[in-house]
Amino acid sequence: MKLEIQDLKNVLVLGAGTLGLRVGLQSAISGFNTTIYDVNEDALVKAKRTHEGILKSLLNLDKITAEEADAARARLTFTTNAETAAADADFINESVTEDLDLKRKVWSQFGELCPDKTIFTSNTSYLLPSQLADASGRPERFCNYHFHDVFYSNVVDVMPHSTTKPWVSDLLMELGPILAQTPVFVKKENPGYVFNYILMALIGAAGALKTNDVASIEDIDRSWMGNFKMEMGPFGILDTVGLDTAWHILSAQKDKKSLAFSAFLKDYVDTGKLGVKTGEGFYSYPNPRYKEKGFVAGS
Repeated sequence: MKLEIQDLKNVLVLGAGTLGLRVGLQSAISGFNTTIYDVNEDALVKAKRTHEGILKSLLNLDKITAEEADAARARLTFTTNAETAAADADFINESVTEDLDLKRKVWSQFGELCPDKTIFTSNTSYLLPSQLADASGRPERFCNYHFHDVFYSNVVDVMPHSTTKPWVSDLLMELGPILAQTPVFVKKENPGYVFNYILMALIGAAGALKTNDVASIEDIDRSWMGNFKMEMGPFGILDTVGLDTAWHILSAQKDKKSLAFSAFLKDYVDTGKLGVKTGEGFYSYPNPRYKEKGFVAGS
């Protein structure tokens, strides 16, 4: 069953974490009836609270009106019931933890629950669609659809695999601007898409500098920020991404540099210091050191 853009009315987001909750909110702002599903009720409560903070910020920046914010709230549903969530989904975007076995389990579950019309997409940061598609039972309707931040970095990557129907990729490219994102088509499967592939080179270099005790975390960030006039350095970026997500990605690599850095990150993960989402990672939030005046000259 081929869908056209006008057929997309009901969006389902799997996972109410840092990125999933943002995808869900933007979907509702863009006019879609949106369900956010998570197995953890506390995650849904936190998502609602975070939504209010994002909406307040968007209102203050005149990005949306109060009426548009109220309309978005009305389009949102939160549930821990998988059957209810899947019942009439036209489009799924999955944002569960970056773990292959877990993602395959989730796709097997929702592949059985969803109607025939549903388009399946994963928001995975690093896994390939061919590693997930067969678990859904409908690989021809499966494609990676990777958001970066949603409200700050307005880019979405479209990465099909060898048996994704071309019309699915075309539809997802068309959907991007409706969700206020710039779509980037990745012509062949590539770990990390385009931007993350570049970013991992930066993160890997920063990690090697730290694990080899060449420079401190703050000075590594200062070097990047000062030279390129950036708002944050690689360790600030990692705090934004989530140290647990970074650890999952790096621990799956085989080279010595990645494994050494993943071991370094594991100490933070084990103590619950995951970055912005927990209030502490390499920096403390909401007021990290790299935002302080004088962290780099001219700031």
